[in-house]
Amino acid sequence: MSIEIIEHQPGGDLDDFIQVAYEIYRGDPAWVAPLQMEIRDRLAPSKNPFFEHAECALFTARKDGKLVGRISAQVDHEHLRVHQDTAGFFGFFDTIDDQEVASALLSTAEKWLADRGMAVMRGPFSLSINEESGLLIEGFDTPPVLMCTHHRPYQGALAEGAGLVKVQDLFGWMYKVEPPPPRAEKAWQTIQSMPEVRFRSIRPRDLKHEISVLLEIFNDAWEENWGFVPSTEAEAKKMAKDLALILDRRLSFFVEVDGEPVAMCVCLPNVNEAIRDFDGKLNPVTITKLLWRLKVRGVKSARLLLLGIRKKFRGSRRYAPLSASMYSEIAKRGIKAGYEWAELGWTLESNRAINAGIRGMRAQVYKVYRVYEKAIGT
Repeated sequence: MSIEIIEHQPGGDLDDFIQVAYEIYRGDPAWVAPLQMEIRDRLAPSKNPFFEHAECALFTARKDGKLVGRISAQVDHEHLRVHQDTAGFFGFFDTIDDQEVASALLSTAEKWLADRGMAVMRGPFSLSINEESGLLIEGFDTPPVLMCTHHRPYQGALAEGAGLVKVQDLFGWMYKVEPPPPRAEKAWQTIQSMPEVRFRSIRPRDLKHEISVLLEIFNDAWEENWGFVPSTEAEAKKMAKDLALILDRRLSFFVEVDGEPVAMCVCLPNVNEAIRDFDGKLNPVTITKLLWRLKVRGVKSARLLLLGIRKKFRGSRRYAPLSASMYSEIAKRGIKAGYEWAELGWTLESNRAINAGIRGMRAQVYKVYRVYEKAIGT
């Protein structure tokens, strides 16, 4: 039984690359088919500013003529600039339960990265750490939320069978929307009593500027996090365009001190809840359904995508309660807007302070996404 690996060009004919997911996850009740249009746009250099600082190759595998797997390989020059290392990346790692297929795909990605001078292969990131990250190893019985990945239970073992080892786990937290616990409520009241502090919703009418400020805070707040890669100005513009359709201003806000934005929170409606029956396809009928479900009926779940505080305020004694007060603010906004639960995260397993704060809100880890790596050539 022979395995054939076929390369596909980003922005080219991606029908087979997209179809692989349907072959792998057909019959999986937890899988939500991502919108095919979104995948095509993400993999199009003309539409995704990631390609302004990165190279990428896409591969599918056929066994006995049948589609059985896929993978991407990426060199992110922005990552190389920031981290001064020789790490390349893989993503979109989806296969049947077949070690030979998985190993062939990973070897292909490894060789592509080696040819470009990389010494380590890390992932999966589809396409970067700021997009879908990690391989799901726990939490297979619940659907993925917006911008989170889903895998079959066997895929972690296939990655390890091909020589990859864990480098970091990412936690997805299940938070049932409810009044904040006393400690968080006290922090919220303390911050609210400060005359110089104001919580304000993101302004959709000025979204381009708001996203620019948001990502400025993001780049400052996340700078020291494992694997961090800053977002570029072009990526900020794309985010503003993407959020224009789905942003619920009731969920996302800035914290200002004397008029200066010093912290931000972006919590988005869980679009996956609204598209579960679309089979990945957008047409006039499904677009109408999507808009009605998001803007009229509303969805009951959300994802906390970003929450950060500028470094100079994290070290301030006066504003020590700020983080807990923001968790409390999210809870209050979620209750008022009628949301029932949210995924908080992901968060790094190594970020103990953040994880402790989330546990303090009574959230529980319900999904674990694993990042693997392998020294190239071993």
